[in-house]
Amino acid sequence: MYLAQGAAIAFYILFSLFVDSFVIIFVVTVLLAALDFWVVKNISGRILVGLRWWNEINEQGQSIWKFESLDQDSLAHMNRKDSWLFWWTLYLNAAVWFALGIVSLIKFNIDYLLVVGVCLSLSIANIVGFTKCQKDAKKQVQNFASRTFVSHVTSKLQSGLGGLII
Repeated sequence: MYLAQGAAIAFYILFSLFVDSFVIIFVVTVLLAALDFWVVKNISGRILVGLRWWNEINEQGQSIWKFESLDQDSLAHMNRKDSWLFWWTLYLNAAVWFALGIVSLIKFNIDYLLVVGVCLSLSIANIVGFTKCQKDAKKQVQNFASRTFVSHVTSKLQSGLGGLII
């Protein structure tokens, strides 16, 4: 996760300073950012925070978000430091691309703004996907907890009332 993010940002910064080939910078930076997007979405998110998301288009052409999370026991045993690092890196990556976009605007490098726009959109897509996935996982935990509580209370009531009837 962190290697591909750093590689894309470092390649973009170093090569835009020392090399005057927009095509090479565009292709390599976007490939590294796409690799980072895929790794974060499919591997790092599952390992570090127990979440995975994807988007499908149904027959009517509507976009449907799909979320996957580990069970509650596994989520409870996730390392908090890994989770913290995952979320901060996710947001920091987007912030760096945003700052690089501002630098491109100030320097009037509009063509380089295209590179930054692609990389920033990939970062934001991961932020939105994982945020929605985390909210869905929390909702599932709350639903499970409320169902468990209700079934526990009803079983206690039934066992208490059963003792009164006999």
